[in-house]
Amino acid sequence: MLNKEQIMEIIPHRPPMLLVDTITELTDTGATGELHLTGEEFFFQGHFPGNPIMPAVFQLEALAQTGAVALLSQEANRGKTALYTSIDKAKFRRMVHPGEILTLEIELVKQRGPLAVAHGRALVDGELASEAEIKCFIDQQ
Repeated sequence: MLNKEQIMEIIPHRPPMLLVDTITELTDTGATGELHLTGEEFFFQGHFPGNPIMPAVFQLEALAQTGAVALLSQEANRGKTALYTSIDKAKFRRMVHPGEILTLEIELVKQRGPLAVAHGRALVDGELASEAEIKCFIDQQ
């Protein structure tokens, strides 16, 4: 549905920190995106040589960026920036390797004013890799 260029029109992230390649579904209550891991990503170089895995913190960042696309696509939030306020209940279930596609699912659970809460899940081939509750603040500038 949205390619990388369209995603960059919505959120301020740019390579190498843009961690969503496509948004495959976008609704009023969430989004689904994908990150195609080639092995050329900067974090694989040192994490870990000989056994590269995607750092857990970058899985959370990819989920947060997918959530930001969902939030900032809403008419009231266009042109704004979403910032983390907290991450709760983060769990990591599976290592993520080069060559895999990370599917990023975000459900917007609550929105009140500039605050939002989302539940995110990152999957590889339908298998849960990580999940978390992500809270953010939408900067009104």
